[in-house]
Amino acid sequence: MIVDQFLNYLQYERNRSPLTVQWYEENLRDFETYIRGVDDCLSLLTADADVIRSWVEHKMDEGKKPATVNRGLSAVRAFYRFALARKLVDKDPAHGIVGPKASKPLPMFVREGEMDRLLDDVSWKDDFNNVRARTILLLFYETGIRLAELIGIDNKDVDLEARKLKVTGKRNKQRIIPFGEELAQALTGYVSLRDDTVEKQSDALFVNNKGRRIGRCQVQNLVRRRLSEVTTLKKRSPHVLRHSFATAMLNNGAGLESVKKLLGHASLETTEVYTHTTFEQLKRVYNEAHPRA
Repeated sequence: MIVDQFLNYLQYERNRSPLTVQWYEENLRDFETYIRGVDDCLSLLTADADVIRSWVEHKMDEGKKPATVNRGLSAVRAFYRFALARKLVDKDPAHGIVGPKASKPLPMFVREGEMDRLLDDVSWKDDFNNVRARTILLLFYETGIRLAELIGIDNKDVDLEARKLKVTGKRNKQRIIPFGEELAQALTGYVSLRDDTVEKQSDALFVNNKGRRIGRCQVQNLVRRRLSEVTTLKKRSPHVLRHSFATAMLNNGAGLESVKKLLGHASLETTEVYTHTTFEQLKRVYNEAHPRA
């Protein structure tokens, strides 16, 4: 019951997205199950700091990555802050608990030449599936939007004449992203073919062959399949294209603050990881090209 109250608070008072609420629920249900396994007399409202630390150790023993464990711990912390504010507990048992230290690997990205080859040199047919796939790839690469943001785009969110796109990001924050002439032409061609090919069942920009809003798995699969044609990266996902957008922008002179706004990051620190990416790329070029390197 208390978990449901917390989830309602997230959804209706904090305006968190359904996916975020689902993520909180999964972690809290997992923690609650662990508590019951430790002691039948314990509950979320009676668990202490030792139980939370034990749960963290248990997740690490299961082989979970530090980042995954820390995300789960973040959900537990948020729950107890909520419980304390509503006087459901006398003190916050999660306060001061430190999660496992997580390494921060540099984000993977597709090189500009590989993206050029995919979008320009690969043979693209003019049927609906191919036109949709290329338009989606181009949209990811030219705007850096997230997968959920792309799926959520409706027709009314695209202004082809002004060449700007409205997307709804994390915590339902909206932002406007400009785009270029190439993407404008691709979108125009896609929309025309879509309207001639499928029966409209949704207001979504990208639809499946039945006219309904395209799904996450379908987009992930087409991105993975198409990227495999030009790159050997182990990870070939929409988020890699987001990384590729940011890296390409910075490599070509864009300012960090501008890239932050385009990506919809809340903090500049999140965007700064891409400066490390570009520096590593610069080091590789230097080591390969300088005769004394």
